Amino acid sequence: QVQLAESGGGLVQAGDSLRLSCAASGRTFSGYTVGWFRRPPGKVREFVAAIGWSGGSTYYADSVKGRFTISRDSAKSTVQLQMNGPKPDDTATYYCAVAHRYTPVDSVREYNYWGQGTQVTVSS
Repeated sequence: QVQLAESGGGLVQAGDSLRLSCAASGRTFSGYTVGWFRRPPGKVREFVAAIGWSGGSTYYADSVKGRFTISRDSAKSTVQLQMNGPKPDDTATYYCAVAHRYTPVDSVREYNYWGQGTQVTVSS
């Protein structure tokens, strides 16, 4: 069992920056791919970004490519999602999740454990 906790959500103006963080309780992310997903109001959960266990491979949804950056610290104990230039369409509950694989993937079904989510609201 892996317990995840997201932090860093809140209200931000369009064009500003926001940084989300994901931590695993009592362990590191070694051996796992970590992904960020989001659920916009009234919509289904969608993939945002993922990073492979070594941190050397990343994968982004087209909608955030060039604006968001996923990274992990050297100790592999936290994973961040840097959101630059957010837009109102980025408003959603953001979730981090882990998958038992080395390479990043965008399928919800591949992820075994999920956090409770953190709300991000982007005002225009």
